[in-house]
Amino acid sequence: GNQDTGNIDQSPVAVRGGLRAAAVCIALWALPVVALYIALGPDNIFTQQALFFSKMAVVTFGGAYAVLAYVAQQAVETFGWLAPSEMIDGLGLAETTPGPLIMVLQFVGFLGAYRAETGLDPMLAGILGAALTTWVTFTPCFLWIFLGAPFIERLRGARTLNAALSTITAAVVGVVLNLAAWFGAHVLFRDVGKLDAGVIHTIAPDPASLDPVALAISAAALIAMLRFKVGMLLVLGSAGSLGALMALWG
Repeated sequence: GNQDTGNIDQSPVAVRGGLRAAAVCIALWALPVVALYIALGPDNIFTQQALFFSKMAVVTFGGAYAVLAYVAQQAVETFGWLAPSEMIDGLGLAETTPGPLIMVLQFVGFLGAYRAETGLDPMLAGILGAALTTWVTFTPCFLWIFLGAPFIERLRGARTLNAALSTITAAVVGVVLNLAAWFGAHVLFRDVGKLDAGVIHTIAPDPASLDPVALAISAAALIAMLRFKVGMLLVLGSAGSLGALMALWG
């Protein structure tokens, strides 16, 4: 039975169907991006978002945390669409929802377009930015699915491909660690600069700007989970409530 299914997946009919679906996805993805580039130019916020999030959807691997490491640094440091604290707020809000974490990109797209000089009402511009971000992020995903589906059973046994994917998986661990370091530094320190030393480019928090409240809450959450095995929901709820109370208290 499994062998028959594999033969069907790799049949000429399945391949042609997959290629046709992939062609439709390419058109749905590329045409809006090209139209924005021609109509508004490369410096318009909507064109920038279409190009940036399209590139992100194509070149990033490893799931939402790997993607967010790239998006957070580019959206904050390169484009200036939002502040580090706002990116942290977006990630925190996304973590509390039952939807996919990658939807935090809508938040980034909304704020970037909301604050840009578009000639539109800021709220309308923000909604359009969020919708555009979602479109160019997810459409390429369907492209890869339809393009690879007819060959998935055959590729599963390809040793070279499996070795390459294992290497990518190892690299993703470093990317996720990079995300944790970036967010952790901006949570614990109020002033985070950059350190450039030859080929090394990293963040450089100012020790004098350490937030003792954030450090205490982070340490307590870490101990609660690792030492006392407290559930994630209880830790998140308690840490969030404590942080809100401390902020209100001043």
